Amino acid sequence: MSMIYLDHAAATPMSRKALLAMEPYFSEQFFNPSSPYLPAKHVRDNYEYAKKTIAHSIGAKSADLVITAGATESINLAFTSVKAAELEPDILPEILILSTEHSAVVSAAASVARETGAVVKEIAVDRTGLIDLVDFRNKLSDKTVLVSVSLANNELGTIEPLSEIARIIAEERNNRLKSGNITPIYLHSDASQALNLMDISVARLGVDMLTINAAKIGGPKAVGALYFAHEVKLQPIIAGGGQELGLRSGTENVPGVMGFAAAVEELKTHLSGNRKKYQALVTILKNELSKCQVEPIFLGNKKHQLANFCPVCFPGIDAERLVFLLEDQEVYVSTGAACAANKGTASRVLTAIGLNDQEIAGSLRISLGVLNDEQNVRLSGQIIRETVEKEAKRVKNEY
Repeated sequence: MSMIYLDHAAATPMSRKALLAMEPYFSEQFFNPSSPYLPAKHVRDNYEYAKKTIAHSIGAKSADLVITAGATESINLAFTSVKAAELEPDILPEILILSTEHSAVVSAAASVARETGAVVKEIAVDRTGLIDLVDFRNKLSDKTVLVSVSLANNELGTIEPLSEIARIIAEERNNRLKSGNITPIYLHSDASQALNLMDISVARLGVDMLTINAAKIGGPKAVGALYFAHEVKLQPIIAGGGQELGLRSGTENVPGVMGFAAAVEELKTHLSGNRKKYQALVTILKNELSKCQVEPIFLGNKKHQLANFCPVCFPGIDAERLVFLLEDQEVYVSTGAACAANKGTASRVLTAIGLNDQEIAGSLRISLGVLNDEQNVRLSGQIIRETVEKEAKRVKNEY
């Protein structure tokens, strides 16, 4: 049996088009885009065109985009807006993040809080991972400088109502203007998972900053970007030659950006078709898993969920052990975000949505992608089901 990969939320294989787009810039087109001679200027032109392609994919302009070394750096750069904010004396800024945010957001918020004295508050979610808007309104104050809510959760695939969140923030901004409060307020969103399957427009979403990531869409790893609106003030986190509007110094990663742009173009062409494909495959997978003698609990929001996500819980079964047993059969899944799973820590996402310890321990994150078709999805469902049932018998016999 060939490998069945069901963890596309962790990493995607490089698309052939992205790889081909990158190759010349490792060899014959190796020039530094900041150099003054003609071959280097051609590289600069190609780099800027690729950057424009990436920006257009989210309804932005290239001048609004800073290229970064992945989503984590993009998120950290976004959080410098708290340090750069012009505040009245003795005002301690507040940061609001969703309780299910990726560890990169949680860590960036904590880092800025240590530097500035900012207060970090977490916004509650419901059992499906959807934001509690009442809790959000209650925690929003006239000192809030930054709100960070992912567009789609990296473990559940739950899609958040960003436009509604943006509307609430706009009301707060208007109230501040009327009262003479000069404290700025920004909305940031990590759209790393969403770019692959959602038609994103920064204007429709109403965000002030948006993080995107090449590695989740068939592009190269360690390449990302931050969109930011003109009124947002940021501080560079890498000093040097002043590239990327002075916010991200260092010789431009030309091959990476070319691959990012090619991956973006490819996914935009197949966006609608991919959604339909994954919806059908997830339905097949759920049908197979539902036959299991250990009744599965499917996680996330059925109405607001990325089409390729199928997070599932088998209460009473050790999911970490399942991962290894499935690996022996060349079926690859995870127990949550790759970074958290690697540390062996309980998922903060599953804790935030109110799962008990037994449910958390029995949860798998399954995410489909380009390596999946009806045949291997159906087979994987059967293998997972049989493996869970064997584990259930083993556990029963032990007691």
